[in-house]
Amino acid sequence: MKNVAVIGAGTMGNGIAHTFAQFGYSVSLIDVSDSSLEKGMATITKNLDRMVAKEKISEQEKNDTLSRISTFTVLEDGVAGVDLVVEAATENIDLKLKIFKDLDEATEAHVILASNTSSISITKIAAATSRPDKVIGMHFMNPVPIMKLVEIIRGYDTSDEVTQVIMETSTKLNKVPVEVNDYPGFVANRILMPMINEAIVTLHEGVAGVEEIDTVMKLGMAHPMGPLQLADFIGLDVCLAILEVLNIGFGNPKYAPCPLLVNMVTAGKKGVKTGEGFYSWGHGTKELIVADNFKK
Repeated sequence: MKNVAVIGAGTMGNGIAHTFAQFGYSVSLIDVSDSSLEKGMATITKNLDRMVAKEKISEQEKNDTLSRISTFTVLEDGVAGVDLVVEAATENIDLKLKIFKDLDEATEAHVILASNTSSISITKIAAATSRPDKVIGMHFMNPVPIMKLVEIIRGYDTSDEVTQVIMETSTKLNKVPVEVNDYPGFVANRILMPMINEAIVTLHEGVAGVEEIDTVMKLGMAHPMGPLQLADFIGLDVCLAILEVLNIGFGNPKYAPCPLLVNMVTAGKKGVKTGEGFYSWGHGTKELIVADNFKK
């Protein structure tokens, strides 16, 4: 397996493409527009430059990595001749089902189709294809080139052979793959998202402010960043989408998104990606937003 296609040039997609290319794979990066691809490649270049500056890779290794990535706006062209496709589109079930239906038609029968979904059922995604045994989850963590974990999610029909191939491939990327079964949120987000949601509830009820909540979790529980800052990095819209999947999937009110989170996403305050969430992220710096905003 040497030829890989990645669907989506956003934060996760360009990170996945970067990682595969850095470890010697030929990568087709696919998105709907040239502007999205240009932005994705600019991010990859910037991240590689940072690695060169830190002497983690050489200038030649950076250039070799970039040379292995080709960009496409036409799906059929991008997936021609690949052995694996990793979908990293927006966390939207309808969009993912359409992409996998199209991939099933556009790729050869042996090609493994993986999704980077953080919460949506792999079994449901696989049902949109004629090869459910070759559909699997590869949930990378952000930032992909740095974070070691990959959750490997088996759908109901995912074969042992495909699971083994993806576990071995993840190891070749210098990642640590962990196999989990197909339940809403898998392991990472089934545990993480209720914690983030409870932190938002704690803020919403006026128990403490943004900085105080994050400080308690950083200093008291040894988390590298607080849950509200982490939510800003993940994207508040992504957190909301995952909580909705958990809420529907388990039918348990403990997963219901906090009204404050719903209101912030509705107002366009989605965290780092929009420049404002629980913190202000203008000019690449973090500033605390007046706490009264969070009582709405």
